This record gives sequence, structure tokens and C-alpha cells, in this order.
Amino acid sequence: MLIVQKYGGTSVGSVERISSVAQRVIRTRQQNNQVVVVVSAMGKTTDTLVNLAKEISANPSRREMDMLLATGEQVSIALVSMALEALGQPAISLTGGQVGIYTEAEHSRARILEIHPHRILRHLEEGKVVVIAGFQGISSRDELEITTLGRGGSDTSAVAIAAAIAADICEIYTDVQGILTTDPRVVPEAQLMREITSDEMLELASLGAKVLHPRAVEIARNYGIPLVVRSSWTEHPGTKVISIQPTSRPLVGLEINSSVDAVELDTNQAKVALLRIPDRPGVAAKLFKEIAHQQVNVDLIIQSIHEGNTNDIAFTVTEESLKQAQAVAVAISPVLRSDPSNLEQAEVIVEEEVVKISIAGAGMIGRPGIAAGMFQALAEAGINIEMISTSEVKVSCVIESKKAQLALDVLCKAFAVEGKINSTPAIINRETPPVRGVALDNNQAKVAIRNIPDRPGMSAQIFAILAKEKISVDMIIQSQRCRVIQGEVTRDIAFTVAQADAHSALNLLEELAEKEGFGEVIVDSDIAKVSIVGAAMVGQAGVAAEFFRALALENINIQMIATSEIKISCVVARTDGERAVAKVHQAFNLARGEAIAIPSSTPQYPSLS
Repeated sequence: MLIVQKYGGTSVGSVERISSVAQRVIRTRQQNNQVVVVVSAMGKTTDTLVNLAKEISANPSRREMDMLLATGEQVSIALVSMALEALGQPAISLTGGQVGIYTEAEHSRARILEIHPHRILRHLEEGKVVVIAGFQGISSRDELEITTLGRGGSDTSAVAIAAAIAADICEIYTDVQGILTTDPRVVPEAQLMREITSDEMLELASLGAKVLHPRAVEIARNYGIPLVVRSSWTEHPGTKVISIQPTSRPLVGLEINSSVDAVELDTNQAKVALLRIPDRPGVAAKLFKEIAHQQVNVDLIIQSIHEGNTNDIAFTVTEESLKQAQAVAVAISPVLRSDPSNLEQAEVIVEEEVVKISIAGAGMIGRPGIAAGMFQALAEAGINIEMISTSEVKVSCVIESKKAQLALDVLCKAFAVEGKINSTPAIINRETPPVRGVALDNNQAKVAIRNIPDRPGMSAQIFAILAKEKISVDMIIQSQRCRVIQGEVTRDIAFTVAQADAHSALNLLEELAEKEGFGEVIVDSDIAKVSIVGAAMVGQAGVAAEFFRALALENINIQMIATSEIKISCVVARTDGERAVAKVHQAFNLARGEAIAIPSSTPQYPSLS
């Protein structure tokens, strides 16, 4: 077998650890395998180098930072090669540039364009172990500029090399035994998964699970590379990340292939919206518990930002389930009314003539402007958006059904991909738990814009401005409640961005709001996003209800809801985040078996590489 093994910074953090890695590599080699090793900088070397730079300059250039940080991996590869040679195993250390990892000319955050693996393959044929510096490459053959790949760069390097040399497997060695059901620092009862799909792993990695970087998972998924996440401290087999063998892809443009893989049109949709329901814990749980009792499968669910002490929830179901869903909503709406003395009671709105149009692709992660491109294409075709719901790898919009074919055509053209009509999601074995993992993201801020005109092009304009400034948007929710202001129908839009981008987003949007006559722009950084992920939740009624029930039992109010086929996310108050994760993890019976021991050397946060 041809095996790529990647070792993180703590795995090579000392002479003793490097010796242990060398012995593991030799054992792998002795089993008649060819081995390529990709390593990160030792321990906290990267942090030390960053601090040195700060002592010299408050604002060093990104080029010089790349020159500096790339040296960390060069120390590691030389020492690992020396350790292998000392044990009698021929080895050679090579930098990213020496093995032909060509990247964009973008310092500190470059993406891989292609890899020329001939030198790796030649040394393997000579019986050597090839030890490669992760996290780095070069921009072109002419300039030979050293570039680094940003956070998760060593994972990304390893999986990209595995794709380039057609490796049989890529093993990622880290501090824990594999992929866990949640962060063990938040929930000590977190359990190890024996296997997980690449789609599930993409969602979890994007939500802050630090074991694998989403860019690495994206490459593995796109090229069908089998991944295994293991501990470098034990012989435990770890967690397999399973990717369905994809259609053939060129290795040129390896990380910058089309961000969108497909446009999906689902014509079997109907929308139910409950307006002006109380903004308090337990409301969503009560609604979706009754929906689940009717064995109605819900697709999209959105809850927008509150207005006063009320909120709106909208969801989609199949056309054949609409009557049941409507009956539940109508029956429960008086129970959910905000105040018996308030004449403005909950209202149920049903729309049958709608479809769901989605763009999907692993390459959407971390690339600002994809959602804006979708909204712009729809706006130019005169198509208004009634609902928006997003995940890390999908953006879905509900539109009127008479515009369905037009929407499919314009989006296929805009993203140069094929369309899929009424494709059925793969149903995972029903023995697989519907929820595989629970994630907590404390690094988001909520942005809300009031009173946006309800006409084509408004969403596109908002998100294009953010994309131009490289601000990535996560959850996007469009409210269902309409107002008429100066003769024009308006809605609210809310979304989340990284906390580091919140101030910039506020300034940009306040300027736009003044120019276009929008309402108030509100930013709230005191939030947490709690998400459940599981490929087997497709077609299973009651998963959302159980999620919302767990939060209600802890008296945790839900501020926003967004869903995809395999993920449900809720925004809650930051102070409720960890408590929410623990309760949801328990609710889905994920704390089975023994607690996982975490090595004391495990870093609280990942290094740059």
C-alpha cells in the first residue's frame, strides 16, 4: 500500500516524540508499505516565531511572515529524517517547494493549485521514506515565492499529496484517538466514532471541530481519498472518514475547482409559516413535537430574529404532508399566542406554489461571495426569494414554483454546473444514529438588518458588499413577517459572521442602509451557535423536535434556526452555549461507553499549521 501519514505539532513536539514517530513510520514501512510523512512545526514553534516577528514589527508583511513561518516545518522534517536514518530506514526531507506544491500567489492563506509528484514517486521507488514539510508551497516556477496555506495547512498538504500520488490511504495523527461526538472539554462523556461520512465531517470541521480542517476534508471528499484520524500516542485504530468515490476530477486547480458542485431543484415542497409566536424557551419544541407525532418529515426550518416579544418560524414539508402540517400549525397557534390580552395573535400562512432551489459544494467553505453570486443570479432573472437557509456546504432558497425552471437554468449557467431535479438524498442505514455529533461555535456574531425592501436583488446587494471585503457569512435567515413602509413591502434579514469581522460588517451595512433606506443594523457578539450533524437524520421525523426539547428543558431560548439535510443549527446566548451542548449530547444518547482520555499535552487551540 501507498500511505500518507501526517503528524501534527504535538506529535513531533520533542526529541522523544520524534523518535516515537520514526518508530511508528518504520513499523508501517516493515509491513511492505511505501510511506510519505507530512509534518507540522514542532510543538509551539509557530507561536514562538509569530511572537518574535511581533517584537521586531507591529505589522510585518505577509511575505516575510511566510518566509519566517515556513522554517518551522523545515526543522521538523530534517529531524524526523535524521531519526529514521538513525534507525536504519533511508529517508529524505523535502520542503513544499521541492516536492512541487504550487499555490496561488497569496501569502499566508494560499490555496493549492497543483502538485507535481514525480520527485516523491522517484524517492519512494528508491525505497526511501519521503518526509515533507506541511503548511507550505511555492507560488510559481518563475518567482519561487514561498507561500503558506493558513490554518489547517498541514492537514491540507497531506490530503492533497495523497490525491496527487493516488495514495491508498491518508492517516492524520493527532492528540486524541479520533473524531469525537463533541468537544470533550465541554462534555467529558464525549465518545469516539469508529467512522463518519465526509459530508458529516465537513459540517463538524466547519463548525469548529479542531481535529480536521475542512479544507482537508473537502479535498478527501472531492478525490475520494480514504482518511483515518488516529492518535500518535496509542495504537487505537481511530476514526475512518468515508468518502464516496467521486467522478474523475483533474488535479490541476486542485483547491480552486468549482466551489459549487451542483444546483438542486426540489419541486415537492410546500411552506408553512407561523407568525407572531412567543419568543421564549419551549415554543419551537412544542410545535415540532406535534409535527413529529404526525410522522411529518420537515425539510427547511428557519427562525428569524425576534421582534418585541414575538418571533416567526417557517418550515417546508412535502406537498403530500402539507395538510397534516397545516392542521398541526392551526391547532397549536392559539396555544402559542403571545399574550391572552394581546389582540395580535399568532397567524398561520401556507403556500403551496413554491419550490426549493439550492447550490451545493464542499468548495463553498471559507469562500466569500458564493451566496451573493446565487442571490445575484436570481435577482437578474427577476426571481424573488421567500426563504433562505444555509449550511457550510449548501445555500437553499424557497421561490415561487412558476420560476423553478428559470431559476435552475440561470444558476446552472452562473456556476457552470449541471442541475439535479428532485434527486433523493442517500438514506443511511437506519441502525446509524440520526445524530452523530454536536458542535459549539463561540466565534460568531449575529447581524440583523431591519426593513429591507422585499424585491429581487436586495439580498444580492447586501452579501456582495460583504464578499468584496472578504467577509464570510455563515447562517442566513430571511424573516417571514412583512411590513409595509411608505408603500413598499419589507422584510428583515439576519446572518452570522466571524466575530473578528463584525465591526467591519456593521460599518459597511450601516453605510448601505443609509444609502438604500433600510432600517436599523444590529450586531450581537454575545451568541453561540449549537449544531447537530448526522447523515441519517434524512427522512427521520422528530430529530428537530428532540433538539429543541433538550434546549427547552434547560430553559434556553432559541434566537435563530437554520437547517440543511444533515445539520440543524440554533443560535443561543453565549452563556447558554456549553450547557446547551451538554444537554443535547445527552438527549441524543451520544454519551455511551467510557469517557475519552485527553492527553495533558493537547493544546487548547490549534497552531497555524
